[in-house]
Amino acid sequence: MVMPAPVVAGPGGTTPGSVGDVRRSNLALVLGAIAEFPFGVHPSRAQLAAVTGLTKASVSSLVLDLLDAGIVREIGLNPQGRGRPGVGLELNPGRAVMGMEINVDYISAAVVDLSGAVLVREVQERDNRNSMDGPVMAALAVLAARVRSAAGEQGVEVLGGGLAVPGLVDPAAARVVTAPNLGWANVELDLGAVLPEAPLGVALFNEANAAALAELRHRPEGASDFLFVSGEVGVGGGLVIGSELFTGPGGHAGEVGHIVVEPDGGRCSCGGTGCLETVAGQDAIFDAAGIGSGSSRSASMSALLQALDAGRPGALAAVERAARCLGIALASTARVVNIYSVVLGGHFAVLEPWLRGPLLDSLEKYAPGKYGSGQVSVSAVGESGALLGAAGSVIRSLVEAPHRLQA
Repeated sequence: MVMPAPVVAGPGGTTPGSVGDVRRSNLALVLGAIAEFPFGVHPSRAQLAAVTGLTKASVSSLVLDLLDAGIVREIGLNPQGRGRPGVGLELNPGRAVMGMEINVDYISAAVVDLSGAVLVREVQERDNRNSMDGPVMAALAVLAARVRSAAGEQGVEVLGGGLAVPGLVDPAAARVVTAPNLGWANVELDLGAVLPEAPLGVALFNEANAAALAELRHRPEGASDFLFVSGEVGVGGGLVIGSELFTGPGGHAGEVGHIVVEPDGGRCSCGGTGCLETVAGQDAIFDAAGIGSGSSRSASMSALLQALDAGRPGALAAVERAARCLGIALASTARVVNIYSVVLGGHFAVLEPWLRGPLLDSLEKYAPGKYGSGQVSVSAVGESGALLGAAGSVIRSLVEAPHRLQA
């Protein structure tokens, strides 16, 4: 573990910033150190001093602030060899954040504790196509209240949340720039109404980017460069380079679903023609397979899987076409960003047994020698990716700025 250097006073007692800045920085340093210890290991104040480079007196004072804010708690005694055992510290399991997602055909919410464990999760199927934002946000607020109440019954307080949506967002303005499959453009969301009185508020995220961040945390060691492809009604992408999410100057990089794969193809919800989404999106595959998307998301997917298991030509052809076009999009993306590792999420992960062969064939045709079989993998976090990513980002921002919870 590589910890940043502590901020200390300079010669003559001067500091690079105000005294308050120094303390806030060192508060984050100590909390970050506690968070980095493996699950079940409870560091003492002395161990934190050794890890951070701060004095024991400074660590003790900072820990008191974290205890007062309710972010950490003391737990048992931690033997340290000779001398009196120290009191162990851990992230407070009674504090959590909420990850939430609005997608085209469902809304969902999950309470995630500060260590990243999901405590309560609920998914509600709901047709949000071309819906006004008000009713959708109202339905999400009801769902969030129910999940928050269930967590409260376990003695868990929700400090704040993150909301993921399938579109381009301006987080600073709490605005959805465009979400074509929802029919939203330049919509400002009342995020505070979803989690009223949560001290950290609610942050807004792009769904695919949030899922990519969750994937990064759960990928094998060293998997620091990859393109995460999210398959829903739309197709999204999250680009991770050097273990960091790359969003580009405007924050909207990675929109792999709107790469043109069939120039003379169908009209896309974005206004373009022949985008990957028109061939490989969830509804596009259902329609091509003769399944339709009328009853419910889960029922349609179940029907598609049954058709694939039965070897029905229409279903197999629909998935093969989606795989071929996905390969074109991935080959094009890889040529630009020089990354040849892809993680399949959403329905791409569900359909992987039938999708993988034609996808690898397509990649070899359009990017020969670039993608190996081992460089195409299935999501490690499954359907909860966007929820976990949104929640995880809020937890990370708390660790980096714990003073936000101080009275």
